[in-house]
Amino acid sequence: MTISSGLSKKHLVTLILKEKERRRRTRRLESFYPDSGPLARDKYPKHMAFFSGGKTNRERLMLAANRIGKTEGVGGYEVTLHLTGLYPEWWPGRRFTGPIRAWAAGDTTQTVRDIIQMKLLGPPSDVGTGLIPATCIADIKNRSGSVPDAVETITVHHRQGGESRLVLKSYDQKRKSFQGTEQDVVWLDEEPPLSIYAECLIRTMTTNGLMICTFTPLSGMSEVVRHFLPHGRLPET
Repeated sequence: MTISSGLSKKHLVTLILKEKERRRRTRRLESFYPDSGPLARDKYPKHMAFFSGGKTNRERLMLAANRIGKTEGVGGYEVTLHLTGLYPEWWPGRRFTGPIRAWAAGDTTQTVRDIIQMKLLGPPSDVGTGLIPATCIADIKNRSGSVPDAVETITVHHRQGGESRLVLKSYDQKRKSFQGTEQDVVWLDEEPPLSIYAECLIRTMTTNGLMICTFTPLSGMSEVVRHFLPHGRLPET
């Protein structure tokens, strides 16, 4: 192949390397759960079981310790697939066939910005380096208030056409802010009050939507935790 761009070989190699780095940074979703290697998906059986459960269960909880990837590698990863429609061939869980409406929520506006928003979009100074591929981000609307750079709504291009809409919410907005609209997916990262969980569940009833929870049980045997346990208690050993 003859290259007649007028670029030197060194300059061309530099441009290629920069483009590879750009794609790596803005397509992080593609790096998750590869077929082989140290991060191969067969090394994450609990994560795969959680994803598979979405086919038959509307409500799921990843109840786990800190630092095992439940926010980014479970909740954030699955929600991003539903928003974009970019399901990998191996995906064992629920698949939506078109754009969705979704919520993602955590404790406070600040923690949502610092955790959920960061995982999905990347830092405010480098939007597009999170789980949602940069080319899929159609629009971002910031939240009004005292928390700088906090995002309220993310509009996402869907693979099958149209746009998904994700609203970021927080438990300190109280139960009433979770009323009113139907949702296809609700992701609660960190344990919610039971009243908010129940309200979110109602939002998914008419859509046959998904409730995804990812948290460490810092409040012990709470009502929300017991909701997911057989007979409301831990199985006997």
